[in-house]
Amino acid sequence: MNILLLRPHPGNDRFGLGPFFCVEPLGLEYIGAALLQAGHQVTIADLRFRPALATWVRRCRPRLVGISCLHTLEFDRVLATAREVRRLAPEAFIMVGGHAAAAFSGPLEDDVVDAVMVEDGEVLMPRVAQCLEQGAALTQVPGLRLHTADGWIATPELAERPSLDLVPLPARQLVKQHRNGYHCLLFKPVWLIETARGCPHRCSFCSVWQLYDRTCRERSIEAVVEDFAESGDAVFVADDLFWHNPARSLELAAALKKRGVYKRWILVQTRTDLICRSAEIMAAWRPLAKDFDIFLGLEAASDRGLKGLDKDSGITESIEAVRIARELSYGINGNFLVDPEWDEQDFHQLWGFVERYGLQRAGFTILTPLPGTDYYRSVAHKAAGQPWANFDMHHLLWEPKLGPRRFFELYAETWRRSILNTAGDKGILDWVRQVRPSQIPYIIKVLWRTQTMMKPAEYLKEYYASCPAMAGVAP
Repeated sequence: MNILLLRPHPGNDRFGLGPFFCVEPLGLEYIGAALLQAGHQVTIADLRFRPALATWVRRCRPRLVGISCLHTLEFDRVLATAREVRRLAPEAFIMVGGHAAAAFSGPLEDDVVDAVMVEDGEVLMPRVAQCLEQGAALTQVPGLRLHTADGWIATPELAERPSLDLVPLPARQLVKQHRNGYHCLLFKPVWLIETARGCPHRCSFCSVWQLYDRTCRERSIEAVVEDFAESGDAVFVADDLFWHNPARSLELAAALKKRGVYKRWILVQTRTDLICRSAEIMAAWRPLAKDFDIFLGLEAASDRGLKGLDKDSGITESIEAVRIARELSYGINGNFLVDPEWDEQDFHQLWGFVERYGLQRAGFTILTPLPGTDYYRSVAHKAAGQPWANFDMHHLLWEPKLGPRRFFELYAETWRRSILNTAGDKGILDWVRQVRPSQIPYIIKVLWRTQTMMKPAEYLKEYYASCPAMAGVAP
């Protein structure tokens, strides 16, 4: 069967760090590998690059089309893509999957979509393809929201979550034409690797733990080592909680060294409290790359702020984690959440914390109720009527405590205190010196786009243009 897997363009990325991140569609690559194993003809089309969708449909002539939906802000763009597929290939069976789709499928249950996957796609897609080939009922495939003549129904749940080693390696060859376009921060091209999936913690703003029932599945040491060995010299590890399993982490580091794996750059994501008890593990991993960065969910600059997010860690752990990481020569990136309910004192507290501990490489996102989270369930009524594209963690979804004008003045000032402010401590020439000559146009373009975040007038313009309650109101 001819199968087309699509990664749509996410849409509006005027604000935030989107220009710094364009990573490969790893989930589609794993699904593609599973479908290839089953004997299908598979094409992945990354629509963030040329050619356009019509060209891919004409080339592939698909019977089955899968569309990825990773983030809430992509809901409307995904449906628009599905409508275009339906126009170009009326007989194709159209499925949507991905993290956002599985966490909150309702907005995608549209007449133009045939099914939404709410479990692992690398398990479900081959079963769907088999049923379509055999003319069998799709109600026997678990883990779906299925569009029927009587409306949308749920098929049975999976009996158990499958091993990640059912598909040990992604089919990266399916995106080789786009490889040089995948980038992350200063590095291009970048390879995305997954060694584990899920998280056992309970942060109120995060849907990962709820989607996976606070479980964490791991790929085998052999599969991960092979993936690292086959990937290029700049690697972003997609795990939400790297170094979660101490014994496995040490074993994996030893296996990578034995294989002779050494990278120019590695980026991992983890928690501050985990670092505080993982100095031995971090020391074992540090020799595996020339530059090794950690992205920390710092989230808040006070114990009160962390407690309000159900972070289950304190500001002492944040400070100690940064100290340990730097002592071992790791670079520290991270993110803080800016609450629309903040007053001016909260902003000043954050600025002081960033300055005191040298966290200018951190980012700052607006606390946003993402569907599938506890936070969304508690405040969804306040965001009623907002377009899904505004759920990008850089838009206000309701009137902030300080009012939009003052809030954005302080929010833009927060970004001006980061290293992204080219009029600040790190200028354009400092950035240019960090990249190869061939990448200078890329870094200049990215930095030019991110300067929008330093301008409160740009945020206000967007706020008044896109907020339903403010329609027709001048900034």
